Amino acid sequence: MANSNTPIIQLRNINFSYNGRKVLKDVSLDIMERDFLGIIGPNGGGKTTLLKIILGLLKPDSGEVKILPSSDNEAAGVIGYVPQFAYFDRDFPVSVLEAVLMGLLNDAPGIGPYRKGDKDKAREALKKVNAEELAERRIGGLSGGELQRVLVARALVSEPPVLLLDEPTASIDYKTEENFFDILHRLNKEITVGMVSHDIGFVTSHVNRVACLNRQLVCHPTTDISSDVIANLYQTPVDLVAHQHRLPEEQ
Repeated sequence: MANSNTPIIQLRNINFSYNGRKVLKDVSLDIMERDFLGIIGPNGGGKTTLLKIILGLLKPDSGEVKILPSSDNEAAGVIGYVPQFAYFDRDFPVSVLEAVLMGLLNDAPGIGPYRKGDKDKAREALKKVNAEELAERRIGGLSGGELQRVLVARALVSEPPVLLLDEPTASIDYKTEENFFDILHRLNKEITVGMVSHDIGFVTSHVNRVACLNRQLVCHPTTDISSDVIANLYQTPVDLVAHQHRLPEEQ
Protein backbone atom coordinates (compact mmCIF):
# COMPACT_ATOMS: atom_id res chain seq x y z
CA MET A 1 0.00 0.00 0.00
CA ALA A 2 1.54 3.24 -1.13
CA ASN A 3 2.04 6.20 1.13
CA SER A 4 3.75 9.50 0.41
CA ASN A 5 6.75 11.01 2.15
CA THR A 6 4.70 14.05 3.18
CA PRO A 7 3.94 14.31 6.92
CA ILE A 8 0.40 15.34 7.77
CA ILE A 9 0.76 15.20 11.59
CA GLN A 10 4.02 15.72 13.49
CA LEU A 11 4.64 15.06 17.19
CA ARG A 12 7.90 16.18 18.73
CA ASN A 13 9.12 15.24 22.24
CA ILE A 14 5.63 14.95 23.74
CA ASN A 15 5.50 14.48 27.52
CA PHE A 16 2.31 14.08 29.52
CA SER A 17 1.47 13.13 33.11
CA TYR A 18 -1.74 12.35 34.99
CA ASN A 19 -1.57 13.41 38.64
CA GLY A 20 2.21 13.22 38.62
CA ARG A 21 2.35 9.82 36.87
CA LYS A 22 4.23 9.94 33.57
CA VAL A 23 2.04 8.57 30.78
CA LEU A 24 3.97 9.72 27.72
CA LYS A 25 7.72 10.28 27.65
CA ASP A 26 9.53 12.04 24.78
CA VAL A 27 7.11 10.74 22.14
CA SER A 28 7.92 11.79 18.58
CA LEU A 29 6.02 10.57 15.53
CA ASP A 30 5.36 11.58 11.93
CA ILE A 31 2.06 10.42 10.43
CA MET A 32 2.38 10.57 6.67
CA GLU A 33 -0.16 11.13 3.92
CA ARG A 34 -1.87 7.83 3.05
CA ASP A 35 -0.41 6.09 6.09
CA PHE A 36 -2.35 3.20 7.55
CA LEU A 37 -0.88 3.37 11.06
CA GLY A 38 -1.64 0.96 13.88
CA ILE A 39 -0.96 2.03 17.47
CA ILE A 40 -0.54 -0.87 19.88
CA GLY A 41 0.55 -1.29 23.48
CA PRO A 42 -0.57 -2.45 26.92
CA ASN A 43 -3.45 -0.95 28.86
CA GLY A 44 -2.28 2.28 30.48
CA GLY A 45 0.51 2.64 27.93
CA GLY A 46 -0.82 5.98 26.69
CA LYS A 47 -2.55 5.10 23.41
CA THR A 48 -5.83 6.95 23.95
CA THR A 49 -3.97 9.81 25.65
CA LEU A 50 -1.84 10.18 22.53
CA LEU A 51 -4.93 10.40 20.32
CA LYS A 52 -6.46 13.04 22.58
CA ILE A 53 -3.28 15.13 22.42
CA ILE A 54 -3.31 14.94 18.61
CA LEU A 55 -6.96 16.03 18.65
CA GLY A 56 -6.22 18.94 20.99
CA LEU A 57 -8.44 17.50 23.73
CA LEU A 58 -5.43 17.31 26.05
CA LYS A 59 -2.45 19.66 26.26
CA PRO A 60 0.98 18.04 26.65
CA ASP A 61 3.24 19.05 29.53
CA SER A 62 5.89 19.75 26.93
CA GLY A 63 6.55 19.11 23.27
CA GLU A 64 4.89 20.16 20.03
CA VAL A 65 2.03 18.95 17.86
CA LYS A 66 1.77 20.13 14.27
CA ILE A 67 -1.32 19.50 12.15
CA LEU A 68 0.20 20.45 8.84
CA PRO A 69 -2.79 20.93 6.53
CA SER A 70 -4.29 23.41 9.02
CA SER A 71 -3.19 27.04 8.92
CA ASP A 72 -4.09 27.46 12.60
CA ASN A 73 -2.56 24.08 13.56
CA GLU A 74 -5.88 22.73 14.89
CA ALA A 75 -7.34 19.28 14.34
CA ALA A 76 -10.86 20.54 13.56
CA GLY A 77 -11.59 20.06 9.87
CA VAL A 78 -8.42 18.00 9.37
CA ILE A 79 -9.09 14.93 11.54
CA GLY A 80 -12.20 12.78 11.69
CA TYR A 81 -12.34 10.91 15.00
CA VAL A 82 -14.17 7.74 16.04
CA PRO A 83 -13.92 7.35 19.84
CA GLN A 84 -13.77 4.03 21.66
CA PHE A 85 -17.08 4.68 23.38
CA ALA A 86 -19.83 6.63 21.61
CA TYR A 87 -22.61 7.77 23.88
CA PHE A 88 -25.97 7.58 22.14
CA ASP A 89 -29.29 7.41 23.91
CA ARG A 90 -30.66 4.36 22.12
CA ASP A 91 -34.21 5.51 22.87
CA PHE A 92 -33.70 8.97 21.36
CA PRO A 93 -35.66 9.17 18.08
CA VAL A 94 -32.81 10.13 15.76
CA SER A 95 -32.23 8.58 12.36
CA VAL A 96 -28.91 7.39 11.02
CA LEU A 97 -28.87 10.26 8.52
CA GLU A 98 -29.42 12.77 11.33
CA ALA A 99 -26.64 11.18 13.37
CA VAL A 100 -24.20 11.50 10.46
CA LEU A 101 -25.23 15.13 9.94
CA MET A 102 -24.05 15.82 13.50
CA GLY A 103 -20.53 15.49 12.12
CA LEU A 104 -21.06 18.80 10.34
CA LEU A 105 -22.02 20.78 13.45
CA ASN A 106 -18.52 22.22 13.82
CA ASP A 107 -18.77 23.56 10.27
CA ALA A 108 -22.26 25.00 10.62
CA PRO A 109 -22.53 28.82 10.34
CA GLY A 110 -24.80 29.05 13.38
CA ILE A 111 -28.02 27.81 14.92
CA GLY A 112 -30.57 26.75 12.35
CA PRO A 113 -31.12 24.20 9.57
CA TYR A 114 -28.26 22.50 7.82
CA ARG A 115 -26.96 24.08 4.64
CA LYS A 116 -28.06 23.07 1.18
CA GLY A 117 -26.22 19.94 0.17
CA ASP A 118 -25.44 18.74 3.69
CA LYS A 119 -27.81 15.78 3.41
CA ASP A 120 -26.12 14.82 0.15
CA LYS A 121 -22.77 14.89 1.98
CA ALA A 122 -24.20 12.67 4.73
CA ARG A 123 -25.56 10.17 2.22
CA GLU A 124 -22.23 10.11 0.42
CA ALA A 125 -20.42 9.44 3.72
CA LEU A 126 -22.80 6.54 4.40
CA LYS A 127 -22.13 5.20 0.92
CA LYS A 128 -18.38 5.18 1.61
CA VAL A 129 -18.93 2.77 4.52
CA ASN A 130 -21.54 0.60 2.74
CA ALA A 131 -24.33 1.92 4.95
CA GLU A 132 -26.47 4.02 2.61
CA GLU A 133 -29.40 1.64 3.10
CA LEU A 134 -29.41 2.51 6.83
CA ALA A 135 -30.08 6.23 6.31
CA GLU A 136 -33.70 6.22 7.53
CA ARG A 137 -33.21 3.64 10.28
CA ARG A 138 -33.26 4.66 13.94
CA ILE A 139 -29.92 4.60 15.74
CA GLY A 140 -31.46 2.48 18.50
CA GLY A 141 -32.17 -0.38 16.11
CA LEU A 142 -28.63 -0.85 14.79
CA SER A 143 -26.31 -3.75 15.48
CA GLY A 144 -22.83 -3.10 16.85
CA GLY A 145 -21.24 -3.40 13.42
CA GLU A 146 -23.83 -1.15 11.78
CA LEU A 147 -23.39 1.50 14.46
CA GLN A 148 -19.61 1.43 14.03
CA ARG A 149 -19.95 2.10 10.29
CA VAL A 150 -22.33 4.97 11.01
CA LEU A 151 -19.83 6.49 13.45
CA VAL A 152 -17.15 6.32 10.76
CA ALA A 153 -19.54 8.02 8.33
CA ARG A 154 -20.15 10.76 10.90
CA ALA A 155 -16.37 11.27 11.16
CA LEU A 156 -16.03 11.35 7.35
CA VAL A 157 -18.90 13.70 6.50
CA SER A 158 -16.76 16.83 6.83
CA GLU A 159 -14.29 15.26 4.35
CA PRO A 160 -11.18 15.28 6.59
CA PRO A 161 -7.84 14.09 5.16
CA VAL A 162 -7.16 12.04 8.33
CA LEU A 163 -9.32 9.44 10.11
CA LEU A 164 -8.35 8.35 13.65
CA LEU A 165 -10.12 5.48 15.41
CA ASP A 166 -9.82 4.25 18.99
CA GLU A 167 -10.41 0.48 19.34
CA PRO A 168 -13.01 0.41 16.54
CA THR A 169 -13.45 -3.38 16.52
CA ALA A 170 -13.72 -3.93 20.27
CA SER A 171 -17.45 -4.73 20.18
CA ILE A 172 -17.92 -6.46 16.82
CA ASP A 173 -17.55 -10.08 15.76
CA TYR A 174 -14.90 -11.58 13.49
CA LYS A 175 -16.89 -11.55 10.24
CA THR A 176 -18.01 -7.97 10.82
CA GLU A 177 -14.38 -7.07 11.59
CA GLU A 178 -13.32 -8.50 8.22
CA ASN A 179 -15.82 -6.30 6.38
CA PHE A 180 -14.88 -3.29 8.49
CA PHE A 181 -11.20 -3.55 7.55
CA ASP A 182 -12.11 -3.90 3.88
CA ILE A 183 -13.85 -0.52 4.25
CA LEU A 184 -10.83 1.03 5.98
CA HIS A 185 -8.51 -0.22 3.25
CA ARG A 186 -10.71 1.35 0.61
CA LEU A 187 -10.82 4.64 2.52
CA ASN A 188 -7.04 4.54 2.91
CA LYS A 189 -6.66 4.92 -0.85
CA GLU A 190 -7.88 8.50 -0.39
CA ILE A 191 -7.09 9.47 3.22
CA THR A 192 -4.70 8.77 6.08
CA VAL A 193 -5.94 6.20 8.62
CA GLY A 194 -4.60 5.72 12.15
CA MET A 195 -6.07 3.47 14.78
CA VAL A 196 -5.50 2.12 18.26
CA SER A 197 -5.98 -1.61 18.67
CA HIS A 198 -5.28 -4.41 21.13
CA ASP A 199 -5.47 -6.98 18.31
CA ILE A 200 -1.82 -7.65 17.49
CA GLY A 201 -2.79 -10.11 14.75
CA PHE A 202 -4.81 -7.45 12.97
CA VAL A 203 -1.83 -5.10 13.02
CA THR A 204 0.42 -7.47 11.11
CA SER A 205 -2.27 -8.11 8.49
CA HIS A 206 -3.66 -4.68 7.74
CA VAL A 207 -1.46 -1.66 8.41
CA ASN A 208 1.74 -0.48 6.76
CA ARG A 209 3.35 0.91 9.97
CA VAL A 210 3.05 0.07 13.64
CA ALA A 211 3.59 2.51 16.51
CA CYS A 212 4.47 0.51 19.64
CA LEU A 213 3.60 2.63 22.67
CA ASN A 214 4.27 1.97 26.34
CA ARG A 215 4.96 5.48 27.65
CA GLN A 216 7.71 5.68 25.02
CA LEU A 217 7.09 5.10 21.33
CA VAL A 218 8.95 3.16 18.67
CA CYS A 219 7.59 3.02 15.11
CA HIS A 220 8.18 -0.01 12.86
CA PRO A 221 7.28 -1.12 9.36
CA THR A 222 4.82 -4.00 9.69
CA THR A 223 7.44 -6.43 8.37
CA ASP A 224 9.67 -5.72 11.38
CA ILE A 225 7.07 -6.75 13.98
CA SER A 226 8.21 -9.95 15.67
CA SER A 227 7.43 -11.84 18.86
CA ASP A 228 10.51 -10.29 20.45
CA VAL A 229 9.31 -6.76 19.61
CA ILE A 230 5.89 -7.50 21.10
CA ALA A 231 7.35 -9.17 24.21
CA ASN A 232 9.53 -6.13 24.84
CA LEU A 233 6.53 -3.82 24.40
CA TYR A 234 4.28 -5.74 26.80
CA GLN A 235 7.12 -6.74 29.14
CA THR A 236 5.97 -10.36 28.96
CA PRO A 237 6.17 -13.19 26.42
CA VAL A 238 3.37 -12.76 23.88
CA ASP A 239 2.53 -15.05 20.96
CA LEU A 240 2.28 -13.12 17.70
CA VAL A 241 -0.69 -14.48 15.76
CA ALA A 242 -1.02 -13.12 12.23
CA HIS A 243 -4.67 -13.43 11.20
CA GLN A 244 -5.07 -14.45 7.58
CA HIS A 245 -7.55 -11.75 6.61
CA ARG A 246 -8.64 -11.39 3.01
CA LEU A 247 -7.19 -8.11 1.80
CA PRO A 248 -8.89 -6.02 -0.85
CA GLU A 249 -7.17 -5.99 -4.21
CA GLU A 250 -4.31 -3.49 -4.29
CA GLN A 251 -4.58 -0.64 -6.76
